[in-house]
Amino acid sequence: MEYRYLGRTGLKVSELSFGSWVTFSNQVDVDAAAESMAAAYEAGVNFFDNAEVYAGGKSEQIMGAALKKLGWRRSSYLVSTKFFWGINKGPNEENTLNRKRLIEGIHDSLQRFGLDYVDLIYCHRPDPTTPVEETVWAMHNIIERGMALYWGTSEWPAAEIIAAIEIADRHHLHKPVMEQPLYNLLSRERFEKEYARLFKDYGYGATTFSPLASGMLTGKYNNGIPTDSRGALKGYEWLRGNLTDANSIAKVKALQPVADELGCTLAQLAIAWCLKNPNVSSVITGASRVSQVHENLKAAKVAAMLTSDYLTRLDVIMGNNPNK
Repeated sequence: MEYRYLGRTGLKVSELSFGSWVTFSNQVDVDAAAESMAAAYEAGVNFFDNAEVYAGGKSEQIMGAALKKLGWRRSSYLVSTKFFWGINKGPNEENTLNRKRLIEGIHDSLQRFGLDYVDLIYCHRPDPTTPVEETVWAMHNIIERGMALYWGTSEWPAAEIIAAIEIADRHHLHKPVMEQPLYNLLSRERFEKEYARLFKDYGYGATTFSPLASGMLTGKYNNGIPTDSRGALKGYEWLRGNLTDANSIAKVKALQPVADELGCTLAQLAIAWCLKNPNVSSVITGASRVSQVHENLKAAKVAAMLTSDYLTRLDVIMGNNPNK
């Protein structure tokens, strides 16, 4: 396992990490979670991603119980969580990044995890109704109180991220240092263009999610939605339009010859492609069983085989020109 710095911080994160979105509670219980996390940890993964909204808080509970069962040194791994949507209904309990929500949110998350602190916290989406300055101060205070060590953003516009950084600098506060953006072969515009200045001028880190485009890039949806897939889960109906998009399916099918040449799966190729971007600190992967963990981690070896010629071929297949 290779490790990369989280932007310009001194924190090292495994280039491949393990996330709990969709799987924990929906598909995985505590025992299965512990087995998959152990497989990842033994392979060198040190970053485990979560969010309060995942499975309505149950994902944090499952990960916390798994960590307790595994008994690892707290200094040997990183845990994250994210705030915005909330898990309760109320004017100050959902869809906000106001001070009350963030302070109460971190307390509740730590209780569910059974941890004294988490390593990374993210503002899960931008909040157009709360002043950015209020959010920056709240995140700073969370870090000052030792409940988290670093903070960042997820799917924020670059302009708002820069505003948050400048507010923090002006008041000598802990500033955001990383983004958690969508990034994969089918979704790359924001990461490669809008965020370019963040990486170059501010040294922003990036822990990217959905490298397989919710499974689309594995090829499993080429002939419809399997009954045992994410696309068939209750509550994920919003994914089905993307998973059955004819244009995307055609591109995925065109990737297969490249994967065959490299001797890898489509999933490994897709994850490896994400790793080739030097602005990526860590690629968050998910798995509902140990065998998937092992298969995902093989992507690191595939990345070493992705020469510039292969990358150009992939650009042509996907109809993308990142320099255009």
